[in-house]
Amino acid sequence: MGVKLEDKKKEIAQKLRNNSTDTEKYLWKYLRGRQLEGFKFRRQHPIGKYIVDFINLERKIIIEVDGGQHLENRKDKLRDRWLKEQGYEVLRFWDNEVLTNIEGVLELIREKLSSPSP
Repeated sequence: MGVKLEDKKKEIAQKLRNNSTDTEKYLWKYLRGRQLEGFKFRRQHPIGKYIVDFINLERKIIIEVDGGQHLENRKDKLRDRWLKEQGYEVLRFWDNEVLTNIEGVLELIREKLSSPSP
């Protein structure tokens, strides 16, 4: 009997959590433990066939932190479209944006958290 797909995705998500980028670790310091307006975030969370960087399930907000490899990436666009069809809002930030303007990034996330759910 093979490993179930869900178990495999959980295993991959765990590996991603253990190997987070420096930028993901930096943003996670501000999101973990309900530090941002009391909202709970998860990191490297599986949704469908995808694993997202950060998610707030209550408000269905996904946060993606992108490096240069995501520049005009067709797969990201298809992925974002699918996630939006599932009712999620996807916020994308560049690595340098998170590292040099964390307050601006957090403010945008706060705005999305405080606006009514779709």
